[in-house]
Amino acid sequence: MEYSTAPEALKGKVILVTGAGAGIGRQAALSYAEHGATVILLGRNVKNLEFLYDEIEKAGYPQPAIIPLDLKGATKQNYVDMAETIEGQFGKLDGILHNASVLGTLSPFDQIDEETFDDVMKINVKSEFLMTQALLPVVKKSEAGRIIFTSSSVGHTGRAFWGTYAISKFATEGMMQILADELSDTEIRVNAINPGATRTRMREKAYPGEDANTLKTPKDIMPLYLHLMDPSVTDVNGQCIDAQPKRSVS
Repeated sequence: MEYSTAPEALKGKVILVTGAGAGIGRQAALSYAEHGATVILLGRNVKNLEFLYDEIEKAGYPQPAIIPLDLKGATKQNYVDMAETIEGQFGKLDGILHNASVLGTLSPFDQIDEETFDDVMKINVKSEFLMTQALLPVVKKSEAGRIIFTSSSVGHTGRAFWGTYAISKFATEGMMQILADELSDTEIRVNAINPGATRTRMREKAYPGEDANTLKTPKDIMPLYLHLMDPSVTDVNGQCIDAQPKRSVS
């Protein structure tokens, strides 16, 4: 499906992007800013966030904000404090893109390391749960709140050796569906995106022998990210949409 978003569709909107320092998160932040949003850049690599901040300012887009945070070590109080800061500075939050994830280690199920399992669940699932819980009152202050989670094709159908990551994405999709159903009588829309095979560091780690030039770039898949964040798009809720429907491996 082709998606088209008006140039100023996100004007006046405040959008938080996690994992904004690189890959899909970085491009999403740029694309949202290009369409008029004030973007809050969340990530653990401050230098990467500062580079992106400067790029957004240089392009003449709305001045962004930075939240340096390592999701692996973050506590519930960190997210509560973050919500208070965002509400105090902006008065509302119009969108959240839960993009930050880690792959863990691909291995047979009976060889999954408990520490790795815990780390992946903390970053891919628990951080999203605690962050969304803390931010929901601020999102409810928006006229058309949007929450987007990030899934994977292995979050639809389990695949051998992808155990920990796949389990985390099944959990992510379940969380999205629950939240979407609970908020179905509000103006908030909650969905998920499976980005598919995209030219990122995580993809390179999972498929080290693959020719990255055969893959879509993060910019190539942005039309869907913009579409689901667009306040005028009201008919999509509780869905996980493939950014690359023709690709079967992601």
